[in-house]
Amino acid sequence: MTGNPAEYQPAELHRRLVEAVNAGRHQDGLALIDPDVLDHRGGRSGDHRGIDAWRAKWEHMYDGLRDVSATIEQNVAAGDTSANRYTLRGTQSDSGRGYEVQGLDMIRVRDGKLVEHWAIVDGVAMHEQLGLD
Repeated sequence: MTGNPAEYQPAELHRRLVEAVNAGRHQDGLALIDPDVLDHRGGRSGDHRGIDAWRAKWEHMYDGLRDVSATIEQNVAAGDTSANRYTLRGTQSDSGRGYEVQGLDMIRVRDGKLVEHWAIVDGVAMHEQLGLD
């Protein structure tokens, strides 16, 4: 990654995070995240705080999946926040079944680092496409 992260505007930081994850460069992505990040995951897992929780999320996010990618379809940024509408694609390792679902996420940035995150993914469509329902 090039450039000084402290100079990244929220939309640029958001784009760089997606690029790092798509490329499997998790350490590059983690360098853009504040150590005390708050990740609003919702559901049964609730909120998680801290870079170690984020690292663990990325380590297990694609268990049982391959060829996973996120394509940013639209970005809207204002002030210290950036929101992406994206398409998430991947393949289930065991069955070879693919999925393509929509998602939204939003980040808040302070001093060039991600400090807060919210995300929604169409998990119902993903489960249906993978035959998991």
